Amino acid sequence: MRSRYCAFVREDAPYLLATWQWAKRPPQLAFEPGIKWLGLEVREHRVVDDSHAEVEFVARSRVAGRAQRLHERSRFVREDGRWYYVDGDLA
Repeated sequence: MRSRYCAFVREDAPYLLATWQWAKRPPQLAFEPGIKWLGLEVREHRVVDDSHAEVEFVARSRVAGRAQRLHERSRFVREDGRWYYVDGDLA
């Protein structure tokens, strides 16, 4: 989760796409113009089984002087020994 947050901060689309589970991966990513990421708080992580996990996080940002929060419970799957982001539910 932390590495994906850093990739959003750096607008590193290749890394984000490479860490997205292939069945749910979008064809491309667009970043919000002018966004400034302010921090990540991982609130909870839960191992569901050997190949599934969930992470609840809050990412704070600012766009055009307005504060924003992204609160999500993300799902991850392990394939071939690597973890991939699947999807998430906004809280």
